[in-house]
Amino acid sequence: MTTEAKGKLLGVIGDHDTVVGFILGGIGEINHARKPNYFIVEKTTVDQEIEATFNAFCARDDIAIILINQHIAERIRRAVDQYTQLRHSSVAVLEIPSKEAPYDPSKDSILNRARGLYNPEDFR
Repeated sequence: MTTEAKGKLLGVIGDHDTVVGFILGGIGEINHARKPNYFIVEKTTVDQEIEATFNAFCARDDIAIILINQHIAERIRRAVDQYTQLRHSSVAVLEIPSKEAPYDPSKDSILNRARGLYNPEDFR
């Protein structure tokens, strides 16, 4: 069955608990090039490897959404912000909390972009 027939994938970049949780939930896939749609970031993982994986996921035509732990996105913030600001980006990037690090809405690139689109007066 082709990717088009199955639909698009969810990509996950995160700590061990986050990625394993999503894999147990059924998101784990390996494409025709034997590349998985998930990446576990260990304490010894260097930022360049995280950024390379993020960029590779963004370039894949079989991934529609990338979930990334926010504390990991902070390590490659420039790359995440640069990609999410592209108007023609075809992959949605969502920052999620982890067990080890709480979610900070002030650091979320998507939320910050949305804040710039709306005036607080619009909601009164």
